[in-house]
Amino acid sequence: MPIRPTSRIAISVLLGSAVSLAAAAGTASAAPRCPGASGIAKLGTAMNLPAGAPGGWTDTPLEVTLPRAGTYELDADVRGRLIGNAPFNSYIVARLWDATSGAEVPQSERLVYQIIDNRTDNALDGGNATAPISELIKVTGPTTIRLQAEAVNSYGAASTSQIYSDSVGYTALSYDRVGP
Repeated sequence: MPIRPTSRIAISVLLGSAVSLAAAAGTASAAPRCPGASGIAKLGTAMNLPAGAPGGWTDTPLEVTLPRAGTYELDADVRGRLIGNAPFNSYIVARLWDATSGAEVPQSERLVYQIIDNRTDNALDGGNATAPISELIKVTGPTTIRLQAEAVNSYGAASTSQIYSDSVGYTALSYDRVGP
């Protein structure tokens, strides 16, 4: 006699929506969602970062507003781009900023991209990478979450430091309300 599973599995997808799959009888149905319980924003263009020492955080225009009190999953994909002439050691760091309370979302800081090029031939070096940020946050009311970034030159200097976003890879920030 075949075994028929009766449990449900919740799957979270990039766009912040959730799907519930009913394993029983092999059927699938969409789970009911509360309007405004999830959302996503994308950075529309590349953004230059001023280079400096650590602590020089720059607000990006990328933000989402959590609509009401509750617990939210925050997910960001942050694309960084660096270009410079060797020798240099430069990197980009990003974090989530609670603009409503004026504080960093705890432990949300991530290294996005770094180039360490010790050659002395002044050759051009560069590239880009994308780093994820995933955090859980509990808020007491509507809250604006913003992406911040900083470019740091440890030695030498990158000639270009950017949070990048285009059709090849968007910098994006999404939220999904997961509890009260």
